[in-house]
This record gives sequence, structure tokens and C-alpha cells, in this order.
Amino acid sequence: MDISVGDILIMKKNHPCGDNRFLVLRVGMDFKMRCAGCGHEIMLPRSKAEKGIKKVEKKSVE
Repeated sequence: MDISVGDILIMKKNHPCGDNRFLVLRVGMDFKMRCAGCGHEIMLPRSKAEKGIKKVEKKSVE
């Protein structure tokens, strides 16, 4: 799966704040993501994160 820093991931499950959009901050064996709703930062193992992704919104290339 081609995910890079700056992409927005729309996940299958919502964050406890109610939003399901996360900004990717770091990519590697783990994904570091920031919730678009409340700003909480989480780290998920790559395998678990990739299973939970519904859609990927690529960052705009300017």
C-alpha cells in the first residue's frame, strides 16, 4: 500500500472523539497519525493500520 507523510487516512472505525480522518505524520514499521478532530497523536503497527484503512486521500501536489 502506497502511503506517504501528509496523506489523510479515512479509517473504518472512528476515534473516540467521533472523527475517522487521520493525518499521517510518520511511515515505517509503525504509522504515526494525528486525529483530524481532536489532534490526538497515535502510533499503530503497519499491519493493523493497513487493515483499518477505508480510503486514502493523497496530499495535494503543488
